[in-house]
Amino acid sequence: MDVNDLRSGVTVLSMLVFLGIAAWAWSRRNQSRFDEAARLPFGDENARGEGDAR
Repeated sequence: MDVNDLRSGVTVLSMLVFLGIAAWAWSRRNQSRFDEAARLPFGDENARGEGDAR
């Protein structure tokens, strides 16, 4: 086993990890949680009186 075999193994492992993360991110099971998180920056804190009073 030389360094090129190790490089190939790390490349394959990295690709599998990437595909796993992509599958997790695109799964329907997580869609509602991600949609809620995507709306967080647009929440209106001042309407509830929680913003800073300047």
